[in-house]
Amino acid sequence: MENETPEIQDDEIVIGTEESEVLGPSMVTIEAEKVEMVGKNNNKKAVLICKHPNRELPIEISSVKYEGKGGKLKITGLWLNLDNQGKLKKDSALATLLKSSGVINLKLMVGRQVETVLDEEGYLCFKAY
Repeated sequence: MENETPEIQDDEIVIGTEESEVLGPSMVTIEAEKVEMVGKNNNKKAVLICKHPNRELPIEISSVKYEGKGGKLKITGLWLNLDNQGKLKKDSALATLLKSSGVINLKLMVGRQVETVLDEEGYLCFKAY
C-alpha cells in the first residue's frame, strides 16, 4: 500500500530536540473563514484562517480578547450565539470582533487585517478592544 504508516512502538518514541513554535502578537491577514461544530452538543464556533507575517503556513484563530460587560477584558471563543431572529447577538464576542473590524458577517472578514494578542496560555487570539 502506498500510504502505509509503519507501526511505532511506545518504547521507540523519545524526546525530540525541537521546541514548539511560538508566534508573537502581530497583525494577521484573514485568508478564509469556516464554522466548526464543537463538543458533544455540536455548538458552532467560527474559525478564521490567517496569514501571520512570521510563518509560511496559515494559522487558525478562534478566540478573541474583548471588553465585556462592566468594562472588563475577557477572552472567549468565537461562538455563534444567535438571537431569536437567527442573527448574531449584538453583544457577543463574535459580533464585537466583526464590529471592531468594520464588517457585518464572517465572509466579509476575508482580506481584513486584524491585530492579535496572546491569551493567558500563550495562544494567539484576536484583539477587539
